[in-house]
Amino acid sequence: MLAVCTDVASCERGEPWQPCDEGSSWKREGVKMKMRVCQGVGGIIIVTIVTSFMVAYNSSGDTSSSLTSHRVAEPVPSKKQPKGGFTLEGYTRVVDHQPLKMHCGTCALVTSSGRLIRSKRGQEIDRSDCVIRMNDAPTVGHQRDVGQRTSLRVIAHSSLQRVLQSRQELLNSSQDVAYVFWGPSSCMRRDGKGHVYNSLRLMKQLMPALKLYIISRPKMLKFDELFKKETGIDRKSSNSWLSTGWFTMAIALELCDRVDVFGMVPPEFCRSSSHPSVPYHYYEPNGPDECSMYLSHERSRQGSHHRFITEKAVFANWARTLNVHFHQPDWKPMAVVSGPNSSRT
Repeated sequence: MLAVCTDVASCERGEPWQPCDEGSSWKREGVKMKMRVCQGVGGIIIVTIVTSFMVAYNSSGDTSSSLTSHRVAEPVPSKKQPKGGFTLEGYTRVVDHQPLKMHCGTCALVTSSGRLIRSKRGQEIDRSDCVIRMNDAPTVGHQRDVGQRTSLRVIAHSSLQRVLQSRQELLNSSQDVAYVFWGPSSCMRRDGKGHVYNSLRLMKQLMPALKLYIISRPKMLKFDELFKKETGIDRKSSNSWLSTGWFTMAIALELCDRVDVFGMVPPEFCRSSSHPSVPYHYYEPNGPDECSMYLSHERSRQGSHHRFITEKAVFANWARTLNVHFHQPDWKPMAVVSGPNSSRT
């Protein structure tokens, strides 16, 4: 499959964050030529996808649409709206650069974990004031386990193409969802050279109702600083990438009075030999094992990896003093251990 140029090597040059494509490797010789070709092809793909998205969007009001006819029959939850007027600094709206204004009393932060399969947590999730999801995790076909409402979706730069391809998901709730994209500043720059930002700007022009935001460079630096303060580990020198889960949890703590996290295991869970095996993503039942993925990334010292278990230890520390609760599995943090002072942005 051709890849949109949200994932070119230029996005990682001189940047402290995750490269645009976690698996791509470009040779220095001929990089400029490849980038020009990639940018041209990527632009065509973006225009094609977004144009088809716009056509479907404009026809979404037809009650006979295939999306409606194929939707799984579920009780429709009462429509709740997040409270406006509460400004969150560091999250900038695409095109007009206005800050994100949003506040929720209770939030369900729904992970993409396979532990949600057959959990039947959907109605409980949908009862929250706001529902937060990550990347391209779907709800259609999984409503009983993960619910069907979405208020906020936090998306990695490298997931943009998959999100665009899942346009039925966006059509289902585009008027009500705020999308927050994160990525290296070279991908998000506004001078015409930020490939991800260019794509988001085009989406916004074609679909003005979409609520698209990016995390600003100063805010990204604060997230790096937060990781170092909480763990004592410099993210860059340790060859670590912050995960979308890290950004999502930190955003939720700014946004919500209470956060209920669904599908997140405690930090020590995967170190037990008796843990049950589940897929890394609930929507990819034949995908890699969740704990194998966590342990592989945590132990690796070659290349760049997510420190999933380290991040979960930080989340557990936060939950000792903040209004954060974990479900599926249900667990509470262990006794307090000595370490850096807990804080958040």
